[in-house]
Amino acid sequence: MTKAFYPGSFDPMTNGHLDVLVQSLNLAGTVIVAIGVHPGKTPLFTFEQRADLVRQSLEHSLPERAGDIEVVAFDGLAVDAARQQGARLLVRGLRDGTDFDYEMQMAGMNAQMAPELQTVFLPAGTASRPITATLVRQIAAMGGDVSAFVPPAVLTALKTKFGH
Repeated sequence: MTKAFYPGSFDPMTNGHLDVLVQSLNLAGTVIVAIGVHPGKTPLFTFEQRADLVRQSLEHSLPERAGDIEVVAFDGLAVDAARQQGARLLVRGLRDGTDFDYEMQMAGMNAQMAPELQTVFLPAGTASRPITATLVRQIAAMGGDVSAFVPPAVLTALKTKFGH
């Protein structure tokens, strides 16, 4: 069974992240959602909260595959963490040409460091392309409506976090 490794901050999980996760499940039997945890950064949600929101989002969107993901934390190189998890695929979502240029460079470096890992680019769906976690955090913090950009569990968590 092929394992895919999908790294990111997921702070918070967006519909774009969920779209790429669902696509990843079409390619692999198991997808490891790897949440980057960096000691120097203060995330909006803790690792445990983000992990729970990832699980809830997939359970709501694709309940029959909810058991096919694992959520782990990592704090170093994604290729090292992917190796540790026994993954063969490294999943990266693309929104636009800017993402593509950056991700191509990263894929080249990763291929040098971990030639056994295959990077797979998955395009975000049309509705998800403009969504970034940074914009979602900013809009939610200012009381804006982010319901079109995040799964229901994340919307609830954002409303609780910001008191809206």
